[in-house]
Amino acid sequence: MLQVRRILQLLEEGRSKREAARQLGVSRNTVDQYAHRFKLCGLTLSQLLLLNDTDLAKFVYPEQAIRVKEDTRASIFDSQVDYVRKELKRTGVTRKLLWQEYHKVHPQGYEYSQFCERLSKQSRLQKVVMHLDHQPADKLQVDFAGKTFPVTNPLTGVKHEHPVLVCVLPFSGKSFVQVLENATGYYLYTALAECLKYFGGVPCAILSDNMKQFVLKSNRYEPTFNELAEQFSVYYNTSLLATRVSRPRDKASVEKQVSTTYQRIYAPLRNREFFSVESANAAVMECLEVHNTTPMQRAGHSRDELFYREEQHLLKPLPAMDFIVRHRTKAKVQHNYHVLLGEDMHQYSVPYIHVGKHVQLVYDAWEVEVFLDMQRIALHRRDIRRNGYTTREEHMPQNHRKYKETMGWDADYFLGQGEKIGINTREVIARLLAKNFFPEQTYRACKGVLSLSAKYGKIRLEAACTMAMTLPTTTYSMVSNILKNNRDLQNIASQTYNHPLPDHQNIRGKEAYQ
Repeated sequence: MLQVRRILQLLEEGRSKREAARQLGVSRNTVDQYAHRFKLCGLTLSQLLLLNDTDLAKFVYPEQAIRVKEDTRASIFDSQVDYVRKELKRTGVTRKLLWQEYHKVHPQGYEYSQFCERLSKQSRLQKVVMHLDHQPADKLQVDFAGKTFPVTNPLTGVKHEHPVLVCVLPFSGKSFVQVLENATGYYLYTALAECLKYFGGVPCAILSDNMKQFVLKSNRYEPTFNELAEQFSVYYNTSLLATRVSRPRDKASVEKQVSTTYQRIYAPLRNREFFSVESANAAVMECLEVHNTTPMQRAGHSRDELFYREEQHLLKPLPAMDFIVRHRTKAKVQHNYHVLLGEDMHQYSVPYIHVGKHVQLVYDAWEVEVFLDMQRIALHRRDIRRNGYTTREEHMPQNHRKYKETMGWDADYFLGQGEKIGINTREVIARLLAKNFFPEQTYRACKGVLSLSAKYGKIRLEAACTMAMTLPTTTYSMVSNILKNNRDLQNIASQTYNHPLPDHQNIRGKEAYQ
């Protein structure tokens, strides 16, 4: 348009077309064409110079009806592009195969090179990206890094690869990275809890892809999250979001952060050897602090500065206590009134009246709870011994409790119980234990003797045992018969009669009656 305006100025000044062409370095024919268009528009040269570029272009370059010959090959190809792109995702399907099928139906269509060129052009149009303006404290994007982190076993020297969790707040770009023991839900949500503590608050939502530790059932519109994810969401009062399947750009910020993690953390630590996950995370945190505090080139400030200035105060407050990962599983109460926690292969008791019922086990790293119809029927300290049993006595039927008591009996137990009653009772117990080569066979007799104290009292039992000691042999039946026939009472009376009274101030002598 500058050239058009210069031609207008020269012609308005009265210059010839030949001179205008010479000054502008164009052919005279070009000047003649523009002068003809100026004349056809019906405006003077001065009026044309007053117009802006857009309006002037309408007069100088009037729209012309362009006949476009419809390309039937293009329309046919465009109608099949979606089908071709979908088929390419299937196993073993190639462009060559699809072109052969296309050319068989449309022999006058594009050849293979043009087919591929047009398909690539359509693919480029599908890959255009959109810039998103993120709001502060809106979302936390999380993902696993594609590359694992090596940790060496100090005993064997073998290197084990550990997954790495990457989290980022898209608004400020402040990120969190942690090496995990493994990728199970327990370590994932424990790390997420550490991440929120690191940020000092909770965002409105947490966005992840459709990882199995997060999403139970994928759906474009209403994904179903697993129970552990729901627990985490409720505990921290935040929403859960999942990307569309195979749409990594839905969480572009964390995808970019994964790439940055390789450069800012993996690369600086590549020549160091770590012998524990804890030491690896300490080194990762040092690199992470450098990354978050380094000024960004175009922004002129660091991620930390932007985070503390505009985002942290908008985060929701953290709960008073850390999140504890709790698991839930189902079990059936076995005939031995125990339920099996399959993760540890350990069995826990429940009240025996629930044998055969289906219950739920809710457990964390420290406790195991057993629920029946939303009511807790047992609580145990978690024990990770494989093939072990944890049994509470109150869960056992009465006959099992009695039998359990016998499992703790020994000679010292009965001697100690007898000594609490009296020296002669202990001696009777000792005689009973010595009657058999295997003391275990006399435990019931000893238990019988001790049980007599509940019916007759300790004093009478001690007196009966004193009488039994004078007999040539000692049995439970003898002691029991002495008590039944009240013979021990005669012994007690005689002992009382023959025993002199001790001197004390309440005894009156002959002097009191003078």
